[in-house]
Amino acid sequence: MKTYKHFINGAYVDPAKCEWLESENPYTGEVWAQVPRGTKEDVDRAVAAAKAAMTTGPFATMTASERGKMMRRLGDLVVEHGPRLAEIEVRDNGKLLAEMAGQLKYHPESWYYYAGLADKIEGSVVPIDKPGHLAFTTHEPIGVVGALTAWNSPLMFVAWKAAPAIAAGCSIVIKPSEFTSASALEFAALTVEAGFPPGVFNVVTGYGQEAGAALVEHPDVAKITFTGADTTGARIYSAAALQLKRVSLELGGKSPNIVFDDANLDAAAAGAVSGIFAATGQTCIAGSRLLVQNSIKEQFVEKLLGIAKSAKIGDPMEADTNIGPVTTPPQYEKIMDYIGVAQEGGATLLHGGKPATGPGVKGTRFVEPTIFTDVTNDMRIAQEEVFGPVLSIIGFDDEEEAIRIGNDVIYGLAAGVWTQNIGRAVRMSKALKAGTVWVNTYRAISYMMPFGGMKKSGIGRENGMEAVQEFLETKSVWINTSEEAPANPFVMR
Repeated sequence: MKTYKHFINGAYVDPAKCEWLESENPYTGEVWAQVPRGTKEDVDRAVAAAKAAMTTGPFATMTASERGKMMRRLGDLVVEHGPRLAEIEVRDNGKLLAEMAGQLKYHPESWYYYAGLADKIEGSVVPIDKPGHLAFTTHEPIGVVGALTAWNSPLMFVAWKAAPAIAAGCSIVIKPSEFTSASALEFAALTVEAGFPPGVFNVVTGYGQEAGAALVEHPDVAKITFTGADTTGARIYSAAALQLKRVSLELGGKSPNIVFDDANLDAAAAGAVSGIFAATGQTCIAGSRLLVQNSIKEQFVEKLLGIAKSAKIGDPMEADTNIGPVTTPPQYEKIMDYIGVAQEGGATLLHGGKPATGPGVKGTRFVEPTIFTDVTNDMRIAQEEVFGPVLSIIGFDDEEEAIRIGNDVIYGLAAGVWTQNIGRAVRMSKALKAGTVWVNTYRAISYMMPFGGMKKSGIGRENGMEAVQEFLETKSVWINTSEEAPANPFVMR
């Protein structure tokens, strides 16, 4: 069993109280590693290192181009170590190796993209309306960033948060989920090899209410970026507000995946399965509400059931496995509870609904891909995020009704639309209140494309050029070029 340490100021260090948390392999249920149980003392040390890096260390005098070269070297190292990191992710969170390997293969692109953007952060000269003045703007790093990442895609979220922050000139302290901390700690070693100065990239592990809360409340942390549940996000937002910290919050979703009668039904069925059963449904963008036009509902459901029934459940390390285990015991219990909630609420169970069994299934964290029909949008199963392989099918008659049902939730993270009508595609993408709308596809993500939510799905954006702005402050500079004294110093110029 491997014992990890915090990564602070460019080195691995023991936790202040010498306490560790056990990390279980979700597939086998066996403890395979220990990670530090971080405390306020550990967070204080990491934040102090991050602050020093921005003020007195070599990072503080590094040019933007030098930052970019450093980040590019890190991307190259991730290419080299990606397969090893992907296997660690699977061992820690139970997601399919096929998905984790794909994420780690794509991960370096975030570092390359923001490496190139680092020296493109430009201010502007303003043709000001005040004679005798030169006016211009600059963009400066906001300060130390505290990043709290979720357990479902740990290293993807590290890239989404750390790459734009460091490109902007910020240092960062990562607090990964206590369930999936190993990969971030392994990744940290690559920053040293890439030439990151001490304190630029730090990792402190532990419970959210201990290490996480200490990071959010630390007075020297200027910005918090968080991925997770909306209830936790609201608490973080409230705590950050007391110190007027900047925040970016990527929170929950109850996304509609809408299929019209003119869609390519085979493609839409595959997209619906991808939207809810990929990653065992443990994704914030899950298309957990499948809205199907009533004229094709029966035909479409048959296609959907055919794919769902053929899904192979088992070892996430095997290439042909489609559905792996649920990552954490509390999440497994939550999923099973919601299956009961759906049945009690009047939904009809079409498929699944039980713990999965059979060849390749180990441990106690497998759930059958579950499909409910006869769901109305006011049911709890249609309104509350399950974060598991549970699909609710809701019928609709026309565009207007699809929009009304699609928007009738507190969330607004993503939506899918399946249609061959280009006019409808444009109308629907405009009408749906979601940060991302996919048309004739689902779960497409890129480092180039902004990602984030509306309503209770969050604040701010990750990825794309917009992400760098989340870590910058704009400064306005006025220079008086005239040598004359003001005519009246008691009056604003």
